[in-house]
Amino acid sequence: MDLATGVDDYLRHLSVERGLAANTLAAYRRDLRRYLDYLGTQGIAAPEHITRQHVARFAEALRDGADGGTALGVRSAARTVVAVRGLHRFWALEGTTAGDPAADVHPPLPGQRLPKAIPVDDVARILEAVSMDTPTGLRDRALLEFLYSTGARISEAVGLDVDDVRLDGETDGGPSIVRLFGKGSKARLVPLGSFGARAVDDYLVRARPVLAAKGSGTPGLFLNARGGRLSRQSAWTILKDAAERAKIDRDVSPHTLRHSFATHLLEGGADVRVVQELLGHASVTTTQVYTLVTADTLREVYAAAHPRARG
Repeated sequence: MDLATGVDDYLRHLSVERGLAANTLAAYRRDLRRYLDYLGTQGIAAPEHITRQHVARFAEALRDGADGGTALGVRSAARTVVAVRGLHRFWALEGTTAGDPAADVHPPLPGQRLPKAIPVDDVARILEAVSMDTPTGLRDRALLEFLYSTGARISEAVGLDVDDVRLDGETDGGPSIVRLFGKGSKARLVPLGSFGARAVDDYLVRARPVLAAKGSGTPGLFLNARGGRLSRQSAWTILKDAAERAKIDRDVSPHTLRHSFATHLLEGGADVRVVQELLGHASVTTTQVYTLVTADTLREVYAAAHPRARG
């Protein structure tokens, strides 16, 4: 049985046997269509080929749009995961598949809006896990250094053009600066640290010309192996592969690097309103959510420094 037929069977079951309303069925159909599109990018053509890893990665990708769709909020992502779990449960009960790969993949919970930051040492391990012996390796290292150095959303990074980056000393001898376009196409300027600037410069000099020669002249900064603009899904896969090679024992997504960028700045003493500007948040209230992860650090500092912290 192919995937589309399997989904049609499930939707028919929901309509006939469970009597779901037309609007609810439409939502299920939309969510499962996105799931099938994602599985197609992974080369999956039949239900029996789907593993838990496929389901889990799709669930993670919903939050930042790394599967190629629109990034979803926690409730919309949870609804989509529920639809996918229901589909796999149905297939398992009907004997379409031998097991249920989605059984222990749970929807995101309200209040868990952001992934946990990873330590600086783990970030370094991920970056250093990328081989720089090939043009694509140089690109991958530049991309990951760029994401951590700027805190850019993955959509902002892959949407960059070469002209949006000014490396140190290119014009007036000032620091490296990147022009990012956030939600609503609102532009902001973000510094690019020396490690990120050096990796991007290496990529521009030694790798991008090789990749660009295979394409049709796109102005995009980060290119794929065919010379076209790198996709969000491909960028997400680059990070996941690097994290696996670095043996990071936790889930890592592009948004993890963005969250780590903000958390490490705040732990280093940066003002929350400066971090707000760097992240492109319209309200400082959004940025303050990132400060929650520094609570353990604050408690440790308080316990060590306040004269009456301990009895």
